Amino acid sequence: MAKPQKFTFDAVIQKHGDIDAAYVEFPYSTEEVFGKKGQVKIVAVFDGKVTYRGSLANMGLGFHMLGLTKAVRNDLGKSFGEKVSVELQEDTAPRVVEVPADAAQLLADNPKAAAFYEKLSYTDKKEYIRWIESAKREDTRQNRLVAFIEKLSVGKKLVDK
Repeated sequence: MAKPQKFTFDAVIQKHGDIDAAYVEFPYSTEEVFGKKGQVKIVAVFDGKVTYRGSLANMGLGFHMLGLTKAVRNDLGKSFGEKVSVELQEDTAPRVVEVPADAAQLLADNPKAAAFYEKLSYTDKKEYIRWIESAKREDTRQNRLVAFIEKLSVGKKLVDK
């Protein structure tokens, strides 16, 4: 299988609306270079030092954009209006979320929750696991594990109330 084509470009970090969200414009046609009009899963390296797996998305602005999370911007030491170099290629590797043993056991014990979890997108799975893993105290982690199974059992994503 051929290695995905790499694209290298410089871009200015743009602010997305009135929120603390940033993106850079992908300066090529995704339809021409990837054969896709919609989202394109990519892996990018910013300024040769910060790697990010995400997607190019057309948000109705007439071009595809690549989001820069706050964590990426912090790692780069850059903000809105600053230039960043981008090396990007299509991400053809499977996107798999490693489920910690305690969460995996809860899923094994709750087939309804497990079935809903398996239907979630990679991003939704990643957010659930990141939320659990980010607990600083053991009691917080345990509370999050309980909430994880409760929400999944009734078909809710982490962001759902």
